[in-house]
Formats: sequence, C-alpha cells, structure tokens
Amino acid sequence: MKKALIIGISGQDGAYLADLLLKNGYEVHGTSLDHEVGSFSNLRKLGIKDKVHLGSMVTSDFRSVLTALQQADADEIYNLAGQTSVGDKGGQESILDM
Repeated sequence: MKKALIIGISGQDGAYLADLLLKNGYEVHGTSLDHEVGSFSNLRKLGIKDKVHLGSMVTSDFRSVLTALQQADADEIYNLAGQTSVGDKGGQESILDM
C-alpha cells in the first residue's frame, strides 16, 4: 500500500486530496500546525477524519518537518500548507491591497 503525506491537510484542498487518495487505496498521513486542537471540519464533512493519521508540523522548524517525514515514511508528499488567515499576512502586501 502506498503512503502519502499531505502537509496542510486541514484545508479544503488537503481534505479533498486525502479523500481521493483514500479512495485509491493509499494510507494517508496529514499535518497541520496543531492537530490536537484543530477542528478538521473539512475532513469531518467528508467523513474521513478517522481514516487519516494526523500529526502536527511547523514548516519553518527543521526538526518538526524531519519528525513528520520520518513518522509518515511516505512514498508521496503533497505540500498544501499556506497562510492560515487572510488577515495574517506577516507584513506582506497582497495583490488585493495594491
């Protein structure tokens, strides 16, 4: 069985990708910033939250990334992690602000 790691699984795209991969026989691992307090509402809506292996990962922290990669031991990795809030731009201008 192939294994996939989805970084940013809690978002809409991550949830739909997880659903597709599960339907194709994959073992799916997914990360978010803090999996213990996340609602994972998108995974719940699709009825797959209990079918994926969830973990925490901070993409800017090398050890966090390394740990997630080692635990998943994935054949495929999908990085869908992104900005967590439209209001959280980290000092960067958006094209919408111009």
